[in-house]
Amino acid sequence: MPRAGLLSAAALLALTLPLQAQGGGNQQSPTAQAQREARRLDSEGRYAESRAIWERLLAEAPDPAARAALHRRLAMSYGFTGDCANVMKYENMVIDYWKTREQEEPQNAFYQQGEMANEGARVCLDTGHIDEAERAYRLGYELGNKEPEPRTHPRSLWDYRMAHALGRIAARRGDKAEAERQVAAARRALDSDPEMAEGQERFFPYLVGYVQFYTGDLAGAESTWTGALELRGNQNDPFMNYMLAMTWERLGQPEKAKAQYQKAYDLAGGHNPPAVFTRPNAREKLGGG
Repeated sequence: MPRAGLLSAAALLALTLPLQAQGGGNQQSPTAQAQREARRLDSEGRYAESRAIWERLLAEAPDPAARAALHRRLAMSYGFTGDCANVMKYENMVIDYWKTREQEEPQNAFYQQGEMANEGARVCLDTGHIDEAERAYRLGYELGNKEPEPRTHPRSLWDYRMAHALGRIAARRGDKAEAERQVAAARRALDSDPEMAEGQERFFPYLVGYVQFYTGDLAGAESTWTGALELRGNQNDPFMNYMLAMTWERLGQPEKAKAQYQKAYDLAGGHNPPAVFTRPNAREKLGGG
């Protein structure tokens, strides 16, 4: 069963990719250059300047797909400041765009709607807006599962993601029993669909470590995060590196924590949920304000 992903939506991502000038070379178009500058400003914490660029590009956007791409970028820009309300405002605008694509590309359109709800939900959860995160994750599950046959994303994927989210939410609420129940549900979802699990297994330790950390098992969290970061695809995840740093800090190992915060900061150069949480928080941990 083929798995479509975010990169399958070429139109949505067109404005976020480098564009080359005619005749070859690496020169970017003015639009691509402006987006690169706005992302850099967000990464540096210069949010008023970045958002002025995003808003200008939005006013100049040539079509609905381009506007949706920019709404997504604005959602992430507000994610850097933990503004859950504006994150969801702009993610919902992206969802509205994908609703207009349901007839032309139904499998991808419903998947993207679920993805955008989950993307906003993760930012909200990581920044402590737990109730809004749960609402958005449940919306993502509902939307993603509207994908018609022949489905390119199985229900097991959404079951896994929902259990993963509910486990983290329960941990943040201090409900260890519920968190562990959801960890077990996530494990069952993976085991039920080996093909799905092939692409999702590496995110399971992230759930386990998260639950351990937020329910007070710091020794377990240290072991889990260390192991998770050895898995292929996880080494450069800024959020997992940040969580290991927080674990070491709470375990009374400040030097190890500081070095790990620096690593997490350096890795958080993107414009996505792991980066928008990690970059400003690691900056603060390192004394950068």
